[in-house]
Amino acid sequence: MLNWRLMNTSHLNERQREAVLATDGPVLILAGAGAGKTKVLTERIRHLIRSGVAPSSILAITFTNKAAREMRERVNKGLSEDADLNRPVEMGERPLVSTFHSLGVRILREQSHKIGVKKLFAIFDRDDSKKAVKEALEKCGLDPKTHDPGRILSIIAKEKGRGVTAKTYEEREEQGYFSNAVEQVWFEYENILKRDGALDFDDLLLKTRNLLRDDPEVREQYRRRWQYLLIDEYQDTNRVQYEISQMLVGKDRNICVVGDIDQNIYSWRGADIKNILDFEKDYPEAKVVTLEQNYRSTKTILEAANTIIKKNVLRREKNLMTENAQGEEISIFVGYDESHEAEFVASKSDELIRAGALPEEIAVLYRANFQSRALEEAFMRSGVPYQVLGTRFFERKEIKDIIAYLRAAINPDSLADIKRIINVPARGVGKVTIAKIFSGQESALPSATLNKVRSFRKLLAEIRKIIEEGRPSEAVRFVIKKSGLEDEWKESKKDEDAGRLENAYEFANFATRYDHYPKEEGIAELLSEVALQSDQDEMKEDNNAVRLLTVHASKGLEFDTVFVVGLEDGLFPHQRANQESITPEAAEEERRLFYVALTRARKKVFLSYTQVRSVFGRREVNLPSEFIFDIPEEYVMEEDSGGVDRPRKPLLDIEF
Repeated sequence: MLNWRLMNTSHLNERQREAVLATDGPVLILAGAGAGKTKVLTERIRHLIRSGVAPSSILAITFTNKAAREMRERVNKGLSEDADLNRPVEMGERPLVSTFHSLGVRILREQSHKIGVKKLFAIFDRDDSKKAVKEALEKCGLDPKTHDPGRILSIIAKEKGRGVTAKTYEEREEQGYFSNAVEQVWFEYENILKRDGALDFDDLLLKTRNLLRDDPEVREQYRRRWQYLLIDEYQDTNRVQYEISQMLVGKDRNICVVGDIDQNIYSWRGADIKNILDFEKDYPEAKVVTLEQNYRSTKTILEAANTIIKKNVLRREKNLMTENAQGEEISIFVGYDESHEAEFVASKSDELIRAGALPEEIAVLYRANFQSRALEEAFMRSGVPYQVLGTRFFERKEIKDIIAYLRAAINPDSLADIKRIINVPARGVGKVTIAKIFSGQESALPSATLNKVRSFRKLLAEIRKIIEEGRPSEAVRFVIKKSGLEDEWKESKKDEDAGRLENAYEFANFATRYDHYPKEEGIAELLSEVALQSDQDEMKEDNNAVRLLTVHASKGLEFDTVFVVGLEDGLFPHQRANQESITPEAAEEERRLFYVALTRARKKVFLSYTQVRSVFGRREVNLPSEFIFDIPEEYVMEEDSGGVDRPRKPLLDIEF
């Protein structure tokens, strides 16, 4: 049992206090939406350190860079302000707060010699991987138009998340034309990764799992380093993340996991709800604490959310409650079609902003990305500022080009990066030249072409020197200037090229946050961060705009006002076109997704559906979502059109 100095816990409720002070052995914290789980985690870390635990022996893992950054800031602030903490903390020693993927990068870079990769290995993001899968298809003699690279990549990613390798996939019992094609492509895809000195997003976890599993010495090394393990959003872990967690737990079994079964919404990417449901089987001695007091939403919103989620079977009983006001009723709007619905949302948002609401405290949530088009059009017409989450800064062409220069300088054998930038800006080096370079026929090139290739190689060597001797931001600025990109954008008459130059220098500004790292480590951290960005990382806190995003992307966020649009049977709850009916498991997940949508709101919720909607070019007549009927009548009110003209086109005039 730890000896600890008394910590003031008056700012915690009874259940939060219990979770913070339970320091020994396994602990399961079932934290409802808005129940202050981040506060509990940060206070728990501070309490451990006050108890004499070395900060460096604490590892906290969460899922997004944004969540990790916020937790890190709160932990560091709490430690800095606590005058009673020990001297190592005062000297700057800190716990490690990381995402699973960033943790994988850290371990694999430290152990790169054991897994046969360079310390500064490249990380393929989803776009890089999709292009590599397309190349693999072509090498296997398969048509990318017939075999969708995105679909094949999704299968490979999900299998890797289950702990499956290309070799074990080959040994599967199931056979068939498509699965055999996936097998061929997967092996070729792995060859491309190896050729380019890269790991993909899922390798960061799978190879970490394999290393910890197969090397007892390495496993014990990290168990000794991190004696206290805290994992946020445990319900979202896949098989490999679960196994990594198990292997990092030492003999004292000091693992604390926080999660909400009712917010498990990622099964489509491998999240396994059994991991949290079975925690007490894995750790029979575990202490279980349930956090049910909500500090975010009104009573009306919570009572509606509780009613919705109680229909699910795969859950632990939990009932959110709050001391907040009763609040406004939930508004329901019926639109004729998606344009009418979008006009209402934009008009109502404008009305709220004129009444004093902050634009960034308004969110519009939708089930499928295609729904954003009509919403964007309506917001543009209304003049209401908006931001669509999903258009990622680091996926812009100009940023990807700069990144490719940096990666090619670090690893001149990376064919994918060389192909991308050897002729950007134009140098008169075509595909035939590239093919000859990488097939060992460079000497056969005409002298003029050979000089261009040598000049390009010299540029990469100069960039490499800056990386080795300078700071990441200097390397980015060097690429912008010396590559010729800056001159090309400045001389261009196109408006978008001026924007590209601005974006390039914004990237250089972003890179300054890594300038304090030791040489070469900074560029590795920069490239890792860029590759592991999520939709939420693109949300600028100071951007005064209404947020448009999917319900999945909204998890972990909160807003004063939330619109949930497209509540129609088949859309939300969502049913794929090739399904006759939604499975019970999928139905429960859709209900959890709606629960997540409702509990993003602090003060007001608007729900809307349309009578007809165009889906992939087809006009469909809709039935309202069952979720609307599940909310008791005393919590809802019908919303009028708010001045939005309703189309008069009769239903019988719809084309099918």
